[in-house]
Amino acid sequence: MSDISLSPAAAAQSLVSVRNLSKLYGGEKRFLGGNAPILKAVNDVSFDIAPGETLGLVGESGSGKSTTGRILLQLEAPSGGDILFKGQNITGLSKSLLKPYRRDMQIIFQDPYASLNPRMTVGEFVAEPLDVHGLSGNRSERQDRVAGLFKKVSLDPSFMKRYPHEFSGGQRQRVNIARAIALDPAFIVADEPITALDVSIQAQIVNLFQDLRDELGLTYLFIAHDLSMIRYLCHRVAVMLRGRIVEIGPCEAIFANPQHPYTQALLSAIPVPDPDIERSRKPITFDVGTNLPSETAQLQPLGGGHFVLRS
Repeated sequence: MSDISLSPAAAAQSLVSVRNLSKLYGGEKRFLGGNAPILKAVNDVSFDIAPGETLGLVGESGSGKSTTGRILLQLEAPSGGDILFKGQNITGLSKSLLKPYRRDMQIIFQDPYASLNPRMTVGEFVAEPLDVHGLSGNRSERQDRVAGLFKKVSLDPSFMKRYPHEFSGGQRQRVNIARAIALDPAFIVADEPITALDVSIQAQIVNLFQDLRDELGLTYLFIAHDLSMIRYLCHRVAVMLRGRIVEIGPCEAIFANPQHPYTQALLSAIPVPDPDIERSRKPITFDVGTNLPSETAQLQPLGGGHFVLRS
């Protein structure tokens, strides 16, 4: 498969490079005989993410977005392919060899409450990665560092002694973000971090992601369903369908000139804030059953870093 990069220069200096990544489930022998069917959750996926870039990953539920993000951080083992981080192949590393990379690669999950330990204060929760990596210092230094992290995510440091059930959904996600940046990482996978939040809070969290990216020089893989948020936050967007990337390119190119029928259908489903236009609009339908990409299809360049999957 062709290398999918922001540019040739960016490819040479990419922070994260994914090559021919795949993840298969099933195939094990069943108790009553035969083998379970094989599901290709991720199928021959390749892309690069440049330092300081935000790549948006979109697609319907079950398209393989979250699985891709978890494999990048080695929370799940890939069935094939390679993951390079800062030029080093981290695929299949043992826990001990992977630990130094854990400081530089973090994840923020979708459910802000399930991500927290209800038996720990939020201050202890944010400080835990500092303790694991031996960076907490003495008690006073540890407390000051955690307080500084709370301020970065716009939480009052006096909240450090509270428990997760005492916070709103938006505040809990801010706690999770504080923990994710505690080790000064270079790369964060944000796995649908605003989906479980009220609409009124979602924009605040997205703005926080943007502010932290600019302040700390973070690089994101931002997984989401909300295409309007993707357009606002991301530099590039990759569209996934049944485990494959069907289109990838700069956000403005994808939104202005989508080439794959699935991308066109997704964009046509975005509501327009004008009742007259919305009533007359006809969303594009896409029949997944009859339009699945063939196994021989490859991402073809359209120019300007824009690629589309074609046979």
